[in-house]
Formats: sequence, structure tokens, C-alpha cells
Amino acid sequence: MHILATEGLTKRFPTVTAVDQLSVTVGPGVTGLVGANGAGKSTLIKILLGLLPPSGGTARVLDLDVTAQGAEIRRLVGYMPEHECLPPDVSATEFVVHLAQMSGLPRTAARERAADVLRHVGLAEERYRAVGGYSTGMKQRVKLAQALVHDPKLIFLDEPTNGLDPRGRDEMLTLIRRIGTEFGISVLVTSHLLGELERICDHVIVIDAGRLLRSSAIGEFTQATQTVTVEVEDGLEPLAARLTETGLTVSPQGRMLVVKVAGPETFDAIRDAAVDLDLCLIRLEQGRHRIEDVFREEAAGV
Repeated sequence: MHILATEGLTKRFPTVTAVDQLSVTVGPGVTGLVGANGAGKSTLIKILLGLLPPSGGTARVLDLDVTAQGAEIRRLVGYMPEHECLPPDVSATEFVVHLAQMSGLPRTAARERAADVLRHVGLAEERYRAVGGYSTGMKQRVKLAQALVHDPKLIFLDEPTNGLDPRGRDEMLTLIRRIGTEFGISVLVTSHLLGELERICDHVIVIDAGRLLRSSAIGEFTQATQTVTVEVEDGLEPLAARLTETGLTVSPQGRMLVVKVAGPETFDAIRDAAVDLDLCLIRLEQGRHRIEDVFREEAAGV
């Protein structure tokens, strides 16, 4: 089952194409949308919410068409915007209750639901204070609470860790992961901080200048970039030459070689080459790139 799907989706502005022929599907769970600032992430979310008409292509969210059923999509989807949007002179409770009522909840149910979600995001007595006196972290929690208050099937979180210190980032990421696992709500979260998404996402979509670079499960990202670090007492250059001859990708790094794993036979090739060249093998260590490395390779066309 897909929670959203696009086919050839395009959005052109007078001076830039923000989304360019994007075809991608997203399943349930926590999905990360990765891209540098200006890559088209926020524009894509606005199109998916039916707030911005596409210039071409199609998009469906929860099997609803974004151009014809935007209002229905917004009833089923929660949205946490990137920008500052909270009124400073009302409390978190008042604000979240108001948005719950706008979503169709009766006032009593809205107050109960607001109290529940504000507790879930970690706001206790502070929820009765005016938002203008909140820290950045507290404001981000209020924005997350209002995205959840109407019990959506899916939430879009646009750069939810922006402006947070390391501890605040960790706490926000933990909350997002809980939403996707314990609450059973699917999440699409955007970020330009790739290491964050590696910690919480089941699937990652990488875009650049509005174009799809890659869409893969987290395991496929790391599996595809497995490496082996090789250290020998002497003879590094002959070993590199021998491994390259066998078709392996080899990168010298100081007194070591980093070899890209092409399959189980990679380890046999390293062992056999060391034996043939009569080398003393000191270190053979398997490692994995982080998503940051994959993104750099994809962006460079490697």
C-alpha cells in the first residue's frame, strides 16, 4: 500500500523549476525526504497538501488526487511547517484546541485531545503559558502537537529539528520515531541533515534541484555501500593494483586501502591477493558508509 505516489510531478516558477519530473512512491512507516536547502522539499509538501497546483504530472496522497481532493487530504493529513507560525499571545493549549475544532472536533473532545497530544510531545504545565515566551524547542513541540491533534493517518514534518540544540534534536527525533512506531501514524519528514534521518527512518528519498536521485530502504542504502578497510605491513601499492585488476573499486587512504564490496567474493579476492603477493595482512575490517556518503556519491553521479 502506498501512502503517496507521484508520476512525472513538476512545478515550475518563473525563474526556477522546483520539482522536476518526480516519480516516486512512499509506503507506510517513517520516510525521510532528503535534500539541500532549495532542493524542492517544501514545494513538494505544499503540492501534496493541495495548497500549490502542479505544473505537470500527477500526485496522490492516501489515494486522493492532490488537484481535485485537497480539502479531503488536509482532513486526513497533519502538517508541521518549517517556518515560524505560532501566535505569540495565546497559550499552546488554546492554539491546539482551536486547530482541533477547525478540524471538526467538538470543543470538549478538542480540549481532551489537545491535552493528550501536548503531554505526548512533552509539554506539561508550560502549555498554559503564552507561546511568545517559549524556547525554540517548545515551539517546535507545539507545531508537532497541532499536526497530531486531529488523529491523522499521515503527517508531513518540514525540517522539524531546525534551530534546536543537540539535546533538543535528539528529543524531537525520538518523538518522531515514536509517532511512526507506537502511534501507527505514517510520517514524511524532510531534512538537509542526513545523519538525523538515518536514525529514525525506514526509507529515504533523496532529491536535488527537484529531481529524484534515489529512493531506497535504509538497509539498501548501507548495503549498497559496504566497504572493507585493508591494512598490510608492506606492499600496499601492489595489492591495490592486483585488486583493481580483479575489477574491484579501491581507494588508498594513507597506509590503508578502502575496497568497495561487490559481493562475498570480495573477501576471498583480498585474501588470495595478499597470499599471492606474500603480504602480511594486519587489518581487514568491514564498514558501512553513512547516508551522507551515499548522498554525496549520488549527487556527484558516482
